Amino acid sequence: MKISTLTVKGTFDILPNDMTLREWMKNTVTDIYKQGGFQQIETPSIENLELLTKSEGGENLNLLFKILKRGEKLDLSKDNLTEDQLCDLGLRFDLTLPLSRFYTNNRGELPNPFKAIQIGWVWRAERPQKGRFRQFTQCDIDIIGEKTEIAEIDLITTTAKALKALSFKDFTVKINDRRIIKGVIMSVGFEEKEIESICITLDKMDKIGENGVKKELLSKGYEEAKVNQLIKALVELKALDKEALLKLNVDEEVIESLKQVIDVVNKQSRGEYSIEFDITLIRGMGYYTGQIFEVVSNEFGSSIAGGGRYDKMIGRFQKEDVPAVGFSIGFERIFTILKERNFEIPTNSTKIALIYSCNEDVNSVFNWANKLREEGNIVSVFPKNKKFSKQLSNLKKQDFKYFGVYSKGEEEKLQLLED
Repeated sequence: MKISTLTVKGTFDILPNDMTLREWMKNTVTDIYKQGGFQQIETPSIENLELLTKSEGGENLNLLFKILKRGEKLDLSKDNLTEDQLCDLGLRFDLTLPLSRFYTNNRGELPNPFKAIQIGWVWRAERPQKGRFRQFTQCDIDIIGEKTEIAEIDLITTTAKALKALSFKDFTVKINDRRIIKGVIMSVGFEEKEIESICITLDKMDKIGENGVKKELLSKGYEEAKVNQLIKALVELKALDKEALLKLNVDEEVIESLKQVIDVVNKQSRGEYSIEFDITLIRGMGYYTGQIFEVVSNEFGSSIAGGGRYDKMIGRFQKEDVPAVGFSIGFERIFTILKERNFEIPTNSTKIALIYSCNEDVNSVFNWANKLREEGNIVSVFPKNKKFSKQLSNLKKQDFKYFGVYSKGEEEKLQLLED
């Protein structure tokens, strides 16, 4: 039987040109983050299953890739085995939970506050479709140990700089606070224990609309009158109305902190992007405790970054809570947009092909190549093909800009590869 060489659904191979763009994206973002005082770390792709399943990861908990126990631990002799009895590890579904575990383990060796960069693969058992993968890259920055809104301001402005460096200019930062959402939900009669389930549905508002949200909330068994009141309240509360929010028992400090972030970010943006309060912004993760934010590309009409404060997560692993807030750019979405734009990576290096006949002095050809490389160029050496014009056409497709021919013991002048 023929073995399929196709990638697993929801995964993808990365071709050389795509890899070049992805690496440029990573390096560009990392450089911006490091300028902002963030430090790069790395965590394992595999985590203990118990840690993953008790993380308040929202619907992502239904998308876990679980790993079977191995060797003697895997006892298949019992009947009616559950997943928890069969599995003990899982692939990480985001980078926030691993970072929290990492911080707990290494807190004594880390500065306070700790500003972290993490870029790596994550896995979710999604139903594969355009823009949704089972394996994809996340690109995060987080600040742990800072309880004031300076952390939110730092993350938002630093992420905005990274997005601008990736050639995004026309975007809006949307911001809200989970404590405001909690106030609105409870003001119409829902109980606190219902908030997480309701937020998971409300987070789909931009995808399925008001009617879709209403239908899903009703399917969960919530009273229609309360659901209608909730949607009406969210639709009507457009502005950051202090009086209206105070009536919903939202703490004044929460409102003032949000205003402070909006004010400073607006000033820091210098008109290059905008920030606005959006009561319908939810963010599906259950671990968010305070301000949440999302960046929307006005040109492409889609979210390209998001994050929020998660002050209670680290406390799950130790005796005390530690304030924490993070921001993640949509790496795969941004990559897709840049590729569809036919984006050209800004570079001072020129890609050159040196071509020689088989009877030439190969050592001399490599001397020529090394001289050009020392000048900062990207140089490859190729034997000359019989179908020379076809060879040049293929080199053009590989983004070579110039070619040179070594003939009769001499270097010929470099020539531009024509379209």
